[in-house]
Amino acid sequence: MSEKKRRGVGGKIILALTLLFFYFPIFYIILFSFNDSRSLTKFSGFSLRWYEKMFADSTMMEAVFYTVAIALIATLVSTVVGTVTAIGLSKSSRVLTAFVERVNDLPVMNPDIVTAISLLMFFSVLSVRKGFLTMLLAHIMFCIPYVMLSVTPKLRSLDPNLIDAAMDLGATPLQALTRVIVPQIRPGIVSGALIAFTMSFDDFVISYFTTGNGVNNISILVYTMSKRVNPSINALSTIVILLITVTLGIVNIVPILRERKGKKKS
Repeated sequence: MSEKKRRGVGGKIILALTLLFFYFPIFYIILFSFNDSRSLTKFSGFSLRWYEKMFADSTMMEAVFYTVAIALIATLVSTVVGTVTAIGLSKSSRVLTAFVERVNDLPVMNPDIVTAISLLMFFSVLSVRKGFLTMLLAHIMFCIPYVMLSVTPKLRSLDPNLIDAAMDLGATPLQALTRVIVPQIRPGIVSGALIAFTMSFDDFVISYFTTGNGVNNISILVYTMSKRVNPSINALSTIVILLITVTLGIVNIVPILRERKGKKKS
């Protein structure tokens, strides 16, 4: 076997081991969510008992509700605010743009624990009662930078005279924004929204420091249950994995179908 072929085989083996390392725990969770017993090491038979127990657990369902509600609201608000801010900065002076971009990088570069403690102290100084609202505000705060980082490169790739050309053709500023600019940067907006939703849905540290009694998301619930075996967590994790997989599939397949449909029409 030649040296080139050996390197190719070695690369494939390393790739296979890497994929196995990353995806085996996911498949393991999915498999044992259907386990008939509480054991996490021995599969004793197929059963849906843990899914039934999960849906019957009010605490777990409340955690799911808070997680999804906060993630959706935070994604919506951060996407709108981040997109509008990025568009505004694209027409601002270089000094202001550079300053805002540096400030925008702080929540991304800061360790989560630093951001969490800062928000905890901020809400404490204002005497704000911690709960759903404080957690939501915290999620919006750290999601906006990711949206801006996703939208800004798309804006920089556009022709700077695009808005002026649209307005010269009779479009109002709002029409130029909604019908010309937004469609051009839609991939960046969608990417930013997906990142924001994922970051919000997955967050633990900041959520733990900014929540109050009775308001827990999934990550906090899993942490509180980590000291005792609860296979219902496997069922919940499986549903989350399934929903994320379906969402990513739709986001990636829909543009391809639209592109093919457009080619057929042309």
